[in-house]
Amino acid sequence: MSATCCIVFASSTLHGKFNGTRCCSSSSKQNKKETPQLLKIAVSGVTELLRFFSFDSKRLDASSYKRRDDVLLSSVDDILQILKSDYENAYFVTVGNFTSDIYAEDCIFEDPTIKFRGKDLYSRNLKLLVPFFEYPSIELEKIEKGTNSETTSVLATWKLRTFLRLPWRPLISIDGSTVYDLDNEFKIVRHAESWSVSALEAVGQIFTPSFGRRTD
Repeated sequence: MSATCCIVFASSTLHGKFNGTRCCSSSSKQNKKETPQLLKIAVSGVTELLRFFSFDSKRLDASSYKRRDDVLLSSVDDILQILKSDYENAYFVTVGNFTSDIYAEDCIFEDPTIKFRGKDLYSRNLKLLVPFFEYPSIELEKIEKGTNSETTSVLATWKLRTFLRLPWRPLISIDGSTVYDLDNEFKIVRHAESWSVSALEAVGQIFTPSFGRRTD
């Protein structure tokens, strides 16, 4: 999920995306709160800096992750079930992995803070930021077929909770949703996240000590 990485340093963006990451967003609610351009630039800049100071990728414990090979897609239900499995296993936020075969190579990832193209970049961003997560969890609340008659899509709603490995141990707590737009071959061509808080509020969580904060 697009999602997650962008949330952490404003992927997701990331499923995440926290990527930033592959992140996404294009809901009507988000459009009402336009993210300042300066914040978007800052998020991109911080992401690039993290590439130089990131944890050793070997520290990611991917021993329990099993890559799906030769994924066959013949319907929206196939995508829905694979996404549901990825969310339930929480690989987005634990080891930075996801079922990449269901994404188009040039898939668009966006969230309130960043937008970019390419599933490989999304994957790199996830692996870049996941080591900063402490006790991460992503809870899938609902996943269903989209209702937009003009596009074939899947809609997932989720809750992200994670502490960050920073001296003041901030808590990131965000409810969000991701729209997965599909092409004629049922590959994801657009991964778009929206959040229950504004981009500024999300970034503000990074600088707020977790001491005394509720974690539910």
